[in-house]
Amino acid sequence: MRTTTQGTPVFAINRTLRVAWCCVMAWSSLAGQARNCGGERLFVESFTTKAGAEKLQQDLAAELRKRNSVCLVSEESNADLVLGGGGEIWIRGYRSLDPRSGRLPSNAMPVYGGFLSVELRNRKGATVWSYLATPGTLSGDVSRDLARKISKQLDEALGQVEALPPSVPEPRPTTSLNGAGATFPYPVYSKWFTNYQIENPSIQISYEAIGSEAGIRKLLAGGVDFAASDSPDGIREVAGPVEREYLLFPSVVGAVVPIVNLPGITHEIAFTPEALAGIYLGKIKKWNDPILSGANRGVHLPDLDIVVVHRSDGSGTSYAWTDYLSKTSPGWRAAAGAPSLAPKWPTGRGASGNDGVAGLVKELGGSIGYVEFIYALRNHLAYGKVRNQNGEFVEAGLESIAAAVGRSLELRDGFKVSIVNAPGAGAYPIASFTWLVVPAHIANDAKRSALTHFLRWMLGPGQRQAAALGYLALPKDLVAQEEEAIGRIH
Repeated sequence: MRTTTQGTPVFAINRTLRVAWCCVMAWSSLAGQARNCGGERLFVESFTTKAGAEKLQQDLAAELRKRNSVCLVSEESNADLVLGGGGEIWIRGYRSLDPRSGRLPSNAMPVYGGFLSVELRNRKGATVWSYLATPGTLSGDVSRDLARKISKQLDEALGQVEALPPSVPEPRPTTSLNGAGATFPYPVYSKWFTNYQIENPSIQISYEAIGSEAGIRKLLAGGVDFAASDSPDGIREVAGPVEREYLLFPSVVGAVVPIVNLPGITHEIAFTPEALAGIYLGKIKKWNDPILSGANRGVHLPDLDIVVVHRSDGSGTSYAWTDYLSKTSPGWRAAAGAPSLAPKWPTGRGASGNDGVAGLVKELGGSIGYVEFIYALRNHLAYGKVRNQNGEFVEAGLESIAAAVGRSLELRDGFKVSIVNAPGAGAYPIASFTWLVVPAHIANDAKRSALTHFLRWMLGPGQRQAAALGYLALPKDLVAQEEEAIGRIH
């Protein structure tokens, strides 16, 4: 197959604007349909794009009109629900479907990258559902494909949207909370803290994304009120017996993906555990190594040196990555040991944080690294498929992350669990919970009240906002257990 990389932008969505779709359809006709429709009245905010905005609006409207569960209305004031979103879609290159072609034909299929974050809000502005839509790799009409995907997911979700519980009484007086730790969940935490403060202005929350190990050390030293880690054993690894003085609260589920910078390659690279372990042990040095070529038949991998990039700081993302390698590769476990926040890397260049790894991979041709899923999307980086326990090569996404947690969770004491290399069809193998680390005893009454108030908000409204950034909400039975465990903070 002939490929070339162009990097052409298709459309970029900056922020949602509450604009009627007068340029898309006759609203008077829609208003008549709404009066005769038995479904929810839905207002769709216009996506602001650099190009292709009108077609995206038309395609989404056309798909929504096929659904009996909603009635499009022309004014937000008449709506029960509001749908909006943001993100970016781009062309990574073009691919010929004729392997005999000596050059790229004029009708070559575009290869897409990108994402759309979609949120559904009620009359009060609270998010009741969210979703991350990613384009199919090959598509003759990416706008229509995305519209179909969004409308299908929305239709399925509407029957499950629950009435929001009464808001928790806001604690007073004004209280400041400081946190530090993992970069893995930082995109969703940043969103949560902003939205929470809008609803609860008496609580001010600041957060430093400095890595799991540094965050835990800062908590132990009394420098912050809570920490964040992607390792269920982070406190034990750093503090040993002091672990019992802290509580872990799972917040969301994310995925760690292998990111690659291979100019001219538009296919998703498939990785076996043997390939990833060999690369990070320094034993596989070329992209056209037989172990990589064997898993990527039909892809012309280049005779190019592999540049390995890993985290330089103590990281829960590294813990999840090495958890997968140690569970699936005897060679890795023998040479590098058990999963760790700060492994002793046999090879490679270090970078701080998920952003640092993404930035270095983006800079270096032939490089490979690992980051949380949303960092790959935001940095326009290709990410590979990884072989799971069933022998399938699976791409990260909300559905494949959900498959990894779709089994009964065997929780250890304190909500500790690993879902890396989970069994089951379609399960993405490097999925992980991420945790907030909270002292079991908080002497300051105002801080204790503020932190427990936020935790309850996180387990309610916060969960409904997670999917728009590619994180999976927690299973309902786990949420119920966590709500009960909040009472252990004293």
